[in-house]
Amino acid sequence: MQHSLRFDQQLVLVTGAARGLGEHLARSFLREGARVVVNYRNSAEAAKKLASETPDRSLAVQADVTDSIAVQAMFAQARQHFGIPVTTVINNALPDFSFNGDARPNVAQLTWENLNQQFSGVVGGALNTTQAALDGMREAGFGRIVNVGTNLFQNPVVPYHDYTAGKAALLSLTRTLSQDLGPDNITVNMVSGGLLRTTDASAATPEAVFDFIAASTPLRRVTTPAEFADATLFFASPWARSVTGQNLVVDGGLVKN
Repeated sequence: MQHSLRFDQQLVLVTGAARGLGEHLARSFLREGARVVVNYRNSAEAAKKLASETPDRSLAVQADVTDSIAVQAMFAQARQHFGIPVTTVINNALPDFSFNGDARPNVAQLTWENLNQQFSGVVGGALNTTQAALDGMREAGFGRIVNVGTNLFQNPVVPYHDYTAGKAALLSLTRTLSQDLGPDNITVNMVSGGLLRTTDASAATPEAVFDFIAASTPLRRVTTPAEFADATLFFASPWARSVTGQNLVVDGGLVKN
């Protein structure tokens, strides 16, 4: 059993990797020498453009993470293409969502459909990728699963009820999976950001909210997607080989664990 693998020995799957935070996550792993599966649902052109920049180490694959059959096929395609199983999964894909400030559904408008969309996409998607990865990770004697969370369940400065509930459930799954999969040398961790400046999802955020977050943060600025992505590398690196079930908050110090 290998307790750790260098980045250039890993095959990394990033879900929702064609744009926004996912693109930055893919680029961070590629910069460190990893092979990367650029998963996308609808953004085919952007995904293929990203993969074309490093054609020997990148593969763009379409799959809706809520579709378990499509996810299984994606893992099989990645293995066939690279000749090794996926060793590292970054669960970043986000169901259609906009951080739109006061335009969000308030508690009187909130529906179960709002909540269920987030549970299905965030928790269901992570479950599908985890189950699809298990055989290959066990075969390799190594696995790294990193889930993208949020600091909103610690500091709900803007009450996005559905999104925050989905991510909080994902944190619970992160911790229970870490207990279940630890004997297989598979670690499961979470990296949680606050508002990022800027992604497609945060593009609708009012400027006053960005200013408020920056003023409240010890570093006096809003974290960028590139900064968040670089911090995510830690959990897949050899330096984190004895770390599992943890939630690293990357928000400039706004939230203290």
